[in-house]
Amino acid sequence: MEDQIKALDIKAFLEHDEKKDLLRLLTAGSVDDGKSTLIGRLLFDSKRIYEDQLAALERDSRRVGHAGESMDYALLLDGLKAEREQGITIDVAYRYFSTNKRKFIIADTPGHEQYTRNMVTGASTANLAIILADARKGIITQTRRHTFLVSLLGIRHVILAVNKMDLTAYKQDVFDAICEDYKSFITRLNIPDLHFIPLSALHGENVVERSRKMPWYGGESLLELLENIHISSDRNFVDLRYPVQYVLRPGNDFRGFSGKLAGGILRKGDPVMVLPSRKSSRVSAIVSSDGERDYAFPPQSVTVTLKDEIDISRGDMLVHLNNMPRIDRHFESMLVWMDETDMDPDTHFLIKQTSNTGKARIDRIRYKIDVNTLHRSEAQYLKLNEIGRVVITSAKPLFFDAYEKNHEAGSFILIDPVTHNTCAVGMIIDRVSSDELPSRITDAEKQKIREGNSLIAPGEREAKYGQQGETIWITGLHGSGKNNVALRLEKRLFELGHIVVFINGQKIRERLSNDLDFSAADRAEHLRRVAELCRLLNDHGIITICSFISPREDIRRQLVEIIGKQRFKLIYMATVIDRCKANKPDLYREAEAGKLRYLAGVDVPYEVPEHPDMVMDLDDNDIEKIVDLIQNKAERRREK
Repeated sequence: MEDQIKALDIKAFLEHDEKKDLLRLLTAGSVDDGKSTLIGRLLFDSKRIYEDQLAALERDSRRVGHAGESMDYALLLDGLKAEREQGITIDVAYRYFSTNKRKFIIADTPGHEQYTRNMVTGASTANLAIILADARKGIITQTRRHTFLVSLLGIRHVILAVNKMDLTAYKQDVFDAICEDYKSFITRLNIPDLHFIPLSALHGENVVERSRKMPWYGGESLLELLENIHISSDRNFVDLRYPVQYVLRPGNDFRGFSGKLAGGILRKGDPVMVLPSRKSSRVSAIVSSDGERDYAFPPQSVTVTLKDEIDISRGDMLVHLNNMPRIDRHFESMLVWMDETDMDPDTHFLIKQTSNTGKARIDRIRYKIDVNTLHRSEAQYLKLNEIGRVVITSAKPLFFDAYEKNHEAGSFILIDPVTHNTCAVGMIIDRVSSDELPSRITDAEKQKIREGNSLIAPGEREAKYGQQGETIWITGLHGSGKNNVALRLEKRLFELGHIVVFINGQKIRERLSNDLDFSAADRAEHLRRVAELCRLLNDHGIITICSFISPREDIRRQLVEIIGKQRFKLIYMATVIDRCKANKPDLYREAEAGKLRYLAGVDVPYEVPEHPDMVMDLDDNDIEKIVDLIQNKAERRREK
């Protein structure tokens, strides 16, 4: 009987714990403001750490602590070795704890400017921010920077925790002066709910229990405020936004659409519209891990079934018929650059917004913001941890709201299409009409357009492709191995990431030179056309590999003049005639019998190149060696 009572008590406790509200919060502040110490003290005084953690804390405090004889509560959060050695927070440390009223997830974020992207990551899901200020220093540059980032990320609840009040003898005038200074600063920012708390994290004053040493403070302790602050109205429960993440087909008799509600309340029987098809239906069932339910709300993940068979896939969105999001390809946003590689405005990024993925480009950077001073300045690109207001165009229409209205539907990330690194996170401000889009064409470029010239400079192509356009021309008799070498070389360069094209006589004569024969005059015209094609491709940064007999020395000099001496490399396949005949016996037999005219080496003389860049011979049959030699020579050419 006693065991049954205990089991019921545990079950009731778990059910009660499951229903608790969850508050996600972050701490931010300058170095030595005491962020990690505050959270460590909060966990310690609320008795939310285990005995083995307490023993490890006592041991580490003596060994690597920075709190003198006192226990260093920061070690509960600073988990990296570098953090403990330097006494600073580098990575975002997450901690979970709960009280009788609420559950908490705490993100302890780094204070250094070089770790701005880490703070943005920690703040991306937070409901509340605790910004620490040292009572001795007051509001400093880092305090303003962290407050701006919190405002940028749409965190509506902010607590300014004035720490280390013990070092100012708990004076009220010190606290009041800091509060007034902070209030005058945030008037430029959107922070609707602001609270001030004086405390001493090291000694636990006003952390969990109200401090007797500051009787002039009549507000709640930090933990009391965290337990009681109202956040349920922060989410958008008006505008239905249900991005479809997955089409669920466990069997032939069930077809549902799974996803996480980004906004609004979805009820059974609701009429809904599917974007982008704009087809409508009604909700027939809402299924969750607990079974069917009558309604769902953010941030719940559910599966929805509809009464009508409608073609729906990942990236589509369910909305109410009379409540549509923005549907557009052009929008303005605040962008936080998170990649160590500087932004390349000419890159076409991958954009991920809700469950929708596509391509996008950055049309314009309106300005860059100095996160320390809030000063705006012009910028051509953004670097790591920099923030700017940009105009973005996506390849296909996106379904979005302003970030201020709906965080889920108004945020996105940009992904590098090559490295697949997350380059940036963005908060959408509003759409931009096509008439307002900035022109990417300058006056000088307009003049180039009138003249029919490319807007892309050769140097830009070389930087983009990582190569210089050049022509590798392989000459020799029929059967000398030209095509074999050329094709192997093409594959090698392609595997190394180069943009390369193979051109041979047979393909050109089938199309470009199908009006020419093999006479001396027509052969010269044929090769001239090939040279002009190579020059065009080289101008666009593309490497061409050409396999042509080109038997006359004067024609080869003409090729150099057309393509350019610096771009042209001549490879001579000096395979002896007998070996060539052995490789292609039928061809030479017909020519020697008079059935085939204009064959070099038989009825047309082949002039050995006077100054080839490289001489090859296939007698050793080592094709890989030849390919390596050609490829290495091309590499040295590009490095100069």
